[in-house]
Amino acid sequence: MGNQIFWLLLTLVVLYFVLSRVALPRIEAILAERQGTITNDLAAAEDLKVKAEEAEQAYQKALADARAEAQAIVAEAKAEIQADLDAATAKADAQIAAKAAEGEKKIAEIRETALDNVKAVAKDTAKEIVAAMGGKADARTVTAAINARMKG
Repeated sequence: MGNQIFWLLLTLVVLYFVLSRVALPRIEAILAERQGTITNDLAAAEDLKVKAEEAEQAYQKALADARAEAQAIVAEAKAEIQADLDAATAKADAQIAAKAAEGEKKIAEIRETALDNVKAVAKDTAKEIVAAMGGKADARTVTAAINARMKG
């Protein structure tokens, strides 16, 4: 039994030296390498995150600029359309005013002509009525009577 304890202790000492001199340094190197890789990967991920945020900000700015430019184009197009519409409306108003003035002029001419025709018919009718009643009326008297009646 003492012999077994000796060999047990010797085996434990040999195992301790083998593990402390060979296996543990290798495991420690692998763990350190993994830790370095993890640290590098985290740093790279942080850099990529920053770059992604910068890219997103650039995208948002470009999108906002594009929207602003689109709104400016729409506003410009609306202004051009409104200007064209105003010009067309002004032209149409001028044409309508010209036609209305022309129509008023024709109406005034027709009214004047109608008034002259009414006077002539009234004179003739008055002469005929006076003659039918047995009277005699000269043209001056009939004209004066018609003019007085037409004035009101």
